[in-house]
Amino acid sequence: MYKRVLLKLSGESLGGPAGKGIDEKWLERYAVEIADAVKAGLQVGIVIGGGNIFRGLQGVGKGFDRVNGDKMGMLATVINSLGLAMAIRSQGVEAEVFTATPMQPIARYYMRDDAVRVMENGGVALIAGGTGNPFFTTDSGAALRALEIKADALLKGTRVDGVYTADPEKDPNAVKYDELSFDKALSDHLKVMDQTAFALCSEGNMPIIVFDMNCSGNLTRLLRGEKVGTLVHK
Repeated sequence: MYKRVLLKLSGESLGGPAGKGIDEKWLERYAVEIADAVKAGLQVGIVIGGGNIFRGLQGVGKGFDRVNGDKMGMLATVINSLGLAMAIRSQGVEAEVFTATPMQPIARYYMRDDAVRVMENGGVALIAGGTGNPFFTTDSGAALRALEIKADALLKGTRVDGVYTADPEKDPNAVKYDELSFDKALSDHLKVMDQTAFALCSEGNMPIIVFDMNCSGNLTRLLRGEKVGTLVHK
């Protein structure tokens, strides 16, 4: 069903149950999932958050300047991307880290065509550093990169299995949507992604699939066309 996707992961997901630092077991688990999907024929680009290491907005409340705090957050995404890239390579799949601002020799400066070439050659392109600008989240970065690489869908891997009428971890009566429109998600104030990212996807007609990344095999199921998570579309 999908040939090329942009996978968005939170930084906290790499931190395991604690959501902090990098948990090697969870890093390997994600690497296996991603490598299996690539071996099955899926082209994968990845954007990872940095909240397990540092989040710019949290720093503001502790005296950090927002611009410099966001720069620190961008660097955190690079650390996460380097770690996941190494884990993916250990599964026999090539992985290349690109950054929104020049950071040679740590990683390659992001150029759309270079990232696409890596994916077309059977590797994974990890695009770090957000948009390269403060005041934009990694959700916005993921939406932007998904549109740039002409992905078939933006996959948002979370710890819940889709979008609900309310937070399922807090409301036992919350009902899951199998699919919904951008307009419905907006009118019902459903927190699919932040507003800037959501607007980019809506205007660019980029489908969003919110799914449980912690459920083994979900990426491969999506590749086979199975219904996984919640599809948000026009």
